[in-house]
Amino acid sequence: MKEEKSTQKKENLRPSPTALLNPRMDPIFKAIFTQETKESYAALESFISSVLGRKIKDLKLTANEPPVDNTTESQMSFDVSVTFDNGEKASIEMQGRNRNYAYEARSEIQVARLLNINAKKGDDWKAEKVYQISVLNFHLPKDDNSEMSWYTMKSQKGHGLSGHLNVIYIDLLVLKELAGKPIENLTPLQKWGLYLAYADSEAMSDYIAEIAKSEKGIMEANRIIGRMSQDDSNWFIQNSYDTAIRDYNDGLHNAEQQGIEKGLQQGRQEGALQKAIETAIKMIKKNMDTQEIAEFVDLPVEKVLELKSQLESQK
Repeated sequence: MKEEKSTQKKENLRPSPTALLNPRMDPIFKAIFTQETKESYAALESFISSVLGRKIKDLKLTANEPPVDNTTESQMSFDVSVTFDNGEKASIEMQGRNRNYAYEARSEIQVARLLNINAKKGDDWKAEKVYQISVLNFHLPKDDNSEMSWYTMKSQKGHGLSGHLNVIYIDLLVLKELAGKPIENLTPLQKWGLYLAYADSEAMSDYIAEIAKSEKGIMEANRIIGRMSQDDSNWFIQNSYDTAIRDYNDGLHNAEQQGIEKGLQQGRQEGALQKAIETAIKMIKKNMDTQEIAEFVDLPVEKVLELKSQLESQK
């Protein structure tokens, strides 16, 4: 009887038989593109081509990121080696983000890491160009309303260097405003932006289905998410993230209010730190990825590992 109740509870994790997972959540965003399948490669090629505006001859995932078909698997970042149709090679790192965790610094460090890896492969001065592509569900900077922002190294007079370092932000908040626009008038990037913004919206399902029909890579991505959405363990992870976000935001607000009432900056900082630790512990107990926890609550990875070690010693 107990086993029957447990099964019933698990089956109810998916809100409806047609509900889809949220592709804006980083583990699911990565899972679309990191599987060793024709579907995943077609989606990856289509997406990168829509962002860079270039045709791709070949691409492959590097060993930095194992293929992911389940959001419970360990993830941090993945690198893609690309060959364009003119033979030029490049390396790309991609992420999806719902909140700004000092993200400008993070993306800058990620693209520098990628260039450092490539420079070690051969002649430092002939290293491949590197791109850090981020799909953001917030404005960055917060007053920027561009569909896409492309950062390179330039002087104050606008003189560019070699173009080896590239950071690209795609703003879903801007792109989602295009909802309802005739599909034939959308660019490939706009189609991808609308898909990622509304793939999990049942109210927009007909419009998104038409977008998917118009772009093969998006159609393949939709098949991947559809398959993943049938796995209750993926819904458990998504629901856990959603709960953690609400708990963290509520606790952070309360901690700041208590600090303000006391008139103490220290009170705000201590309260926020305590809430971050409490949220991290909850996420550890749900077997979430260490790096994801650290980024979510804005704690050092070492601190999360320390908390994990403390919990294990208490068992």
